[in-house]
Amino acid sequence: QPRLVESGGGLVQPGGSLRRSCVASGLRWDSYSIGWFRQTPGKEREGVICNNGRDNTTYSIDAVKGRFFISRDNAKNTVYLQMNSLTPEDTGVYYCALAVVSAYTCHDIGSWGQGTQVTVSS
Repeated sequence: QPRLVESGGGLVQPGGSLRRSCVASGLRWDSYSIGWFRQTPGKEREGVICNNGRDNTTYSIDAVKGRFFISRDNAKNTVYLQMNSLTPEDTGVYYCALAVVSAYTCHDIGSWGQGTQVTVSS
């Protein structure tokens, strides 16, 4: 059974940066696609930035392009989310999850991390 464990997150001032990590176990890591999803009050959980493990395609929503970056270290079964130039609109609970990823879509296929609150506030 795949298991994803997240770390990082917390409170940051506008304009600041955060880095999150997601460590996977119980699966052949390098063949899986991974997404970072965000849940905000009143909105459905959405894929924010995702990586296709087979062809290294990256999907991201327009709101985070140029600010959020996803990377993976297959030797450590880890995917990272680097968040820069954070704004209050980035506030939410962030999850990593296994996903189906193309250049145009990112859909989770289950096996969620535990989620962590990211709050951007002065």
